[in-house]
Amino acid sequence: MQFLPRLDRRPELDAMRGLFLVWMTLTHLPTRFSDFVNSPIGFISSAEGFVFVSALLVGRLYFRETGVDATGVRTRLWKRSLKIYGYHLVMLAVVFTVAAAFAVHTHKAAISNLLDFYLAHPLVAIAGSVLLLYCPPLLDILPMYVTFLFFTPMLLSAALRLGWRWILAASGGVWLLAQFGLRDLVHNWVVQVTHLRIPLQETGAFNLFAWQAVWVVGLWVGARSATKRETFLDPPGWMAAAACGLCLFFIGIRWGWLGPHLTEQALGLQLDKWQIGPLRVINLVMFSMVVYWMRRKLVKIVAIEPFLTLGKASLQVFCTHIVFVFVGLALLVRDVGEDTGEPLERVHGVSAILLLAVTFTVLMLVAIREVRKRRTRGKPPGQDLKAGSSDGNGPVSTKRSQVA
Repeated sequence: MQFLPRLDRRPELDAMRGLFLVWMTLTHLPTRFSDFVNSPIGFISSAEGFVFVSALLVGRLYFRETGVDATGVRTRLWKRSLKIYGYHLVMLAVVFTVAAAFAVHTHKAAISNLLDFYLAHPLVAIAGSVLLLYCPPLLDILPMYVTFLFFTPMLLSAALRLGWRWILAASGGVWLLAQFGLRDLVHNWVVQVTHLRIPLQETGAFNLFAWQAVWVVGLWVGARSATKRETFLDPPGWMAAAACGLCLFFIGIRWGWLGPHLTEQALGLQLDKWQIGPLRVINLVMFSMVVYWMRRKLVKIVAIEPFLTLGKASLQVFCTHIVFVFVGLALLVRDVGEDTGEPLERVHGVSAILLLAVTFTVLMLVAIREVRKRRTRGKPPGQDLKAGSSDGNGPVSTKRSQVA
C-alpha cells in the first residue's frame, strides 16, 4: 500500500465547529440572547457553517486516501455514519419517552407542538423515524448528516475518476431542481412505496436536495486543501471590497434597513434557509469570500478556548445541547399561543441566566471528558465529525419555528 504524507493539524477547523456549536446553542435556547444571535450578519446561520466545515474536514481527511484504499475509506465512513445513526436513535428514544410524557402530563405546548405528529400517530412516527423519514424539529440534522456521510465515499471516488467539475455541476443541477419541487416528488414516491403517511412538513425542515450542495462544496474545498499548497488564491482588493459591499447589503435586508421592498418577508423563498434560495447562495458565497480574505486575522480570534475543545467533541456536545433546549422549553411559564403581546415566549431573568450558565458548563464538561477519553484510547481528538445543527429561526416555541 502506498503511504500518503501526513496532513498538518488544523486546530482552527475544530475551533470553527466549536464556535458554531456555541452559536447554535445560544440561538436554540429560548432566552433573549436568541434574538441577538439569530442570523445577525445577514442570511448566515450556524447550520450552513457547521455542515460546510464538517464536509471540509471529511474531504480533507479522506480524499487522497480514497485513491489508495477506496474500500477502507468507505468502511470507515459507513461505520461513522452508523455511529451517528445510533446517537440519533438514542435521542429519539429520550424525546419519545421523557419529553413526550412531560408534554402530555404538563400540557406544555412548546414541547407538544414539536411532537404533535408522534403524539397523534406514534407507531407511524416510530417506524418513520427509524427509517429517517419522520424528523421532528431539533432532531432533523443528524438524519441529514447520516445521509450525506453515507453517500460521501461514492462522491469522493467519482471525483477522482471524473474530476470535481462534473461533481459540482451535478450538485448544482440537483440544487436547481430542489428549487422547483424535487423534494415533493420524491416524498410522494416514498409515501407510495413505504405506505407511511408522513406529511412533508414532518420529514424535517431541511430540503436535502438543496443542502447537499453545501456538503459537496465543503468536500471539494477540503479535497483542495489536502492536495494543494494554497487552497485558493487571495481575491484581489476590488473583489474583496465588492464582496464586503454585498455582505453589507444583505445585512441591511436582514435588519430591514432598506425599505419595505427589500426585506426577508418580501423576498421570501429567494432567501429561504431550508431550501437555500438563490439570493441566500449569493450571500453565502460573498460571506465566504470575505472570511477567506480575512482568514489570517480571524484564525487568531477563533482558535481559542472553549471553541477548540467543544469542536473536538462536536457530536456529544450537539446531542447534549438538544437536551438543554428541551429543558429550556419546559421552563417556559406561559403556553405558546397565549396572548402575551410577544410573538414567542422566552425564559427571563435569573432563570435564563442559570439556564445559560448550566448549559455551557455541562457542554464544556462533556467535551473535556470526551477529549480525555480519546487521548486515553490513543485516538486523536476531533475525529468524530458531524454536521451542525442549524440555528433555526430563533428558539423553539411553536411548530413552525422548526429548529434544526
